[in-house]
Amino acid sequence: MAEKEKFELEFLLKTSPKVLDNMISTPSGLSEWFADDVNIKDDVYTFLWDGSEEEARLITKKAGSRVKWKWLEDEEDGLDTYFEVRYEVDPMTKAVVLTVIDFAEPDEMEEVQRLWDNQISDLKRTLGA
Repeated sequence: MAEKEKFELEFLLKTSPKVLDNMISTPSGLSEWFADDVNIKDDVYTFLWDGSEEEARLITKKAGSRVKWKWLEDEEDGLDTYFEVRYEVDPMTKAVVLTVIDFAEPDEMEEVQRLWDNQISDLKRTLGA
């Protein structure tokens, strides 16, 4: 298995931090844009897409700032990877700057980044941002 490489993507959103916080940290919010359905048991989130299921452990959740998970599959493989959605309000424009931090194998980098672009487009549509 190739080593995964870290990447960051930035997006500008016109929304309130409170609304965004709900969208990135609750099962109901995440199921509106990130997955078809999301369930939580303890600190493990189960994400469901078109009949497939992936589980991720919640690592960090800081209201008004960020949420960070680690895929259980990566955890089992001993990989030091995670995916994080963080945001801050630009003091000048009041726009919300959303940053996605994730890891991908070099030959899958473009595909994974395109997937995030699509996911964030869905988020923007849901927010009306």
